Amino acid sequence: MRGRGDSGQAFPAYIAVIAGVLFLAFVYFAVGQAAVTRGGAQTAADAAALAAAQDARDQLRDRWLEVLLTPDQWGPFLRGEAYSVGLACERAASFAARNEAELSADGGCVPLSGDQGFRVTVSTTGTVGRSIVPGTESRHAVASAEAVVEPLCTFDPPAPTPDPSSEEPSDPPSEPTETPPPDEEEEADGPILGLTCDDAEWEIDPEAPTLPDVSDLFTVRLYN
Repeated sequence: MRGRGDSGQAFPAYIAVIAGVLFLAFVYFAVGQAAVTRGGAQTAADAAALAAAQDARDQLRDRWLEVLLTPDQWGPFLRGEAYSVGLACERAASFAARNEAELSADGGCVPLSGDQGFRVTVSTTGTVGRSIVPGTESRHAVASAEAVVEPLCTFDPPAPTPDPSSEEPSDPPSEPTETPPPDEEEEADGPILGLTCDDAEWEIDPEAPTLPDVSDLFTVRLYN
């Protein structure tokens, strides 16, 4: 028979095993919480960057419509440049907040260099260890993402048709001819031709000017 002494010696070992298991469970839980927080930070950064780029894309179409009948002002829209960075970054901040994050104080939302788009950096509002692990009470997960706006349209207006009346006749007429009086009402301008978006040709009707859908004008994607 096992004596009481053996039972007394086994009890501390049992306690040590239980403590070790609980400690490992705590460590795995803390690591899992940190991984979830970091994953949430990246999700927030991706969403905020895409939101900024999509807002810029929507601005481009809306502002293009304002000058649609003056093709000589289309350049900034064809290059994807005519939008407000501030408004787009406000949209980024809104989407970061929806994902329990906020734009970083230093360089949270900045235009990309050499491309039309944004680099967004966010930090989570919750801490990495969710105050469970000592020393993580003030540590926040940080992540960055970039999204670009790519124009899909080109404009190549057709060459103007020469005016036959401006050509000098080879042989002057023997008798002068009367010039017909101009019409009281001028002819309406024809459609604006030469706009191609994503390999599809579009013509702008001056009587009802409109543009293709925004997705036909610009594409937005995360930049990897």
